[in-house]
Amino acid sequence: MTTTTTTTAAVAGAADLSSNPLASWQLGKSAEQSSAPDLPRWNSITPEHVRPAIDAAVAEVTREIDAIEAALLENPNPPSDWKSLMDPLERLSEKLSRPWGVVSHLKGVKDSEALREAYDACQPSVVGASLRVGQSRPVYDALVALQGDADAWSALTPAQRRAVECEVRDAKLAGVALDGAEKERYNEIAKELSALSTEFSNNVLDATKAFSELIVDKAGVEGLPASALEMAAQTAKTKGGREDASAADGPWMFTLDAPSYMAVRSHAKNRDLREKVYRAYLARASEFMGDGDNAPLIEKILSLRKEKAKLLGYDTFADVSMAKKMATLDRAEALLEDIRAKARPAAERELEEIRAFAKEQGAPEADTGLMQWDVGYWSERLREAKYELKEEDLRPYFQLPAVIDGMFDLASKLFGVVVEPADGEVEVWHPDVRFFRLSDGATGKPRAYFYLDPYTRPAEKRGGAWMDDVVGRSAAMASPGSDVRLPTAHMVCNGTPPVGDKPSLMTHGEVTTLFHEFGHALQHMLTTESCGPVAGINQVDWDAVELPSQFMENWCYDKKVLRSIGRHHETNEPLPDDLYEKLVASKNFGSGTRYLRQAHFAMTDLELHARYLPGSPGGVFAAEAKIAEKTTIMPAIAEDRFLCGFSHIFAGGYSAGYYSYLWAEVLSADAFGAFEDAGLDDETAVVETGGKFASTVLALGGGVAPLEVFKAFRGREPSVDALLRHNGLVSAAA
Repeated sequence: MTTTTTTTAAVAGAADLSSNPLASWQLGKSAEQSSAPDLPRWNSITPEHVRPAIDAAVAEVTREIDAIEAALLENPNPPSDWKSLMDPLERLSEKLSRPWGVVSHLKGVKDSEALREAYDACQPSVVGASLRVGQSRPVYDALVALQGDADAWSALTPAQRRAVECEVRDAKLAGVALDGAEKERYNEIAKELSALSTEFSNNVLDATKAFSELIVDKAGVEGLPASALEMAAQTAKTKGGREDASAADGPWMFTLDAPSYMAVRSHAKNRDLREKVYRAYLARASEFMGDGDNAPLIEKILSLRKEKAKLLGYDTFADVSMAKKMATLDRAEALLEDIRAKARPAAERELEEIRAFAKEQGAPEADTGLMQWDVGYWSERLREAKYELKEEDLRPYFQLPAVIDGMFDLASKLFGVVVEPADGEVEVWHPDVRFFRLSDGATGKPRAYFYLDPYTRPAEKRGGAWMDDVVGRSAAMASPGSDVRLPTAHMVCNGTPPVGDKPSLMTHGEVTTLFHEFGHALQHMLTTESCGPVAGINQVDWDAVELPSQFMENWCYDKKVLRSIGRHHETNEPLPDDLYEKLVASKNFGSGTRYLRQAHFAMTDLELHARYLPGSPGGVFAAEAKIAEKTTIMPAIAEDRFLCGFSHIFAGGYSAGYYSYLWAEVLSADAFGAFEDAGLDDETAVVETGGKFASTVLALGGGVAPLEVFKAFRGREPSVDALLRHNGLVSAAA
């Protein structure tokens, strides 16, 4: 519930809001009425702008929901048409979600102490206002009445009916049926969980930033590729203040940021460095790292989620999570067990092969037994030996500008769109950020816009990669004279930055990550649904939302695509056939280990949210260790506190839902199988199949249930066969 203090503060600051770039961001300006869409003035927004703008938005939302409720209660026959009931609710929700989305995004990509303070100060009132809207009983009753009015219901489009059904379900999950002390307690839990999630994320970012290891002896960096040394020398300059640092002579600074961590883990001959970095990475935000221990937060989060589930009438939080997903708990766990059982024998063989290879190479550690920080190093050496392919052999061919161009060409061929740079037309939050316009290939009319933030910035940007919406496609939010507001997305990666006069030279894994996030963005941007609540990624079941992203990853092994995106940064020569063949041959190297690892994460997640009792002896780490008996081969080190950095389930949207990656991978592999069936060398068939994918998976968004969307594309329900075949696990299971 919004407090009087918040409302007063908002009114007091109203006179200053016209010059506040966050507050003055106008709703509904048509992207088709100017050369650029109406988007946030990212670079102009400072932490000082946050609280006045958000307080004003909270106050406005509170006033409007009060007015909507009053009108509904006064009317004995509540409105039963879409425009009178649902459109006002959509406009209301955006008055808070749009500015708060900007603040949340800036916190992820441009974090600072001042921004954290502003965010933390506003978070309780934002959560309170969201609960106020989500728990509106008059609105809920009007929606239920609409469902019960046969004539009014039949007048809605299928997408509108699904939107109402989702709103009713979400209201129940938001506690609309609770009263009195139960409702008050539910709201307290929601606010506390939101704050704990933020604290968890902050601790992970701070722990990642806090660690660094400076190496001054050239022998200490032996084995590391030139690209890693260039990056480490640059870090020594920017973070360590060593202006004399050079790639050739050092000093070199290594961090827990993904490109640095992975380079050390895979290539450093210096075993002590590998061990130190590995131990620090697994101990992030734990008791072993000093301040910011996330272990107590995890127990509190799980306890509150369990209590929340009980208030809603569910046995476990996993049941609450599954209420909005394709799968049931039983079906999700059955899939995980199926994959675990097929992956484990393969993973065991892979580890034995690595051990034998290390011994054959005379590795001193082979005599005492390989440790976890050795496996990544010797695995990479084995892969190089088996396939005569080094990761660094590929990097010169994957320069970011060429990869982007090739990715856009693929989208043009498959989905009939044209992507063009629109840099300079709008503000961005960092000089490295690019801005693009996506247009219809036939008409040339704009369909969407998106930002791309490609490089790691460990001092201010959280790790990982993600896509989110800035605004969605919507008829209700269109400005006068326009039929629809066009969607805008942002894609964020943490790839290798340019070093010196060289462009960003990417690993193949970074290329795959970029394609993955572009897949998410395409589903948001290429929707043809104008019903805002179910357009694009809105109301796509969480365990289906990874379908288009993982589908796009498959093209990173297609020969035509790789020759398009793979051009040497100095000679512009396309990726040679021999390197392509080696890359494809090595695709399934370590598949058993990868899938067993994913099964471990997903099974642990479900165990913690379905059966674990907070406060149990040994805590969550004992529960994880029990799962590990089935899902890991090497025993964990003493300071393994991976859960303390598992932001996906404790600070993201994947709680009791990490299995979604594997569930959606079944869908995506099967979807790509349609292109294989049509013939990847048959240009006409590929284009035709791409058009069908665009008109179903990408176009329908959340307006149709995901299973029905998949069936509309594939003509049948999904099968796990393609996933197992693509990853070489069929023979492994035999």
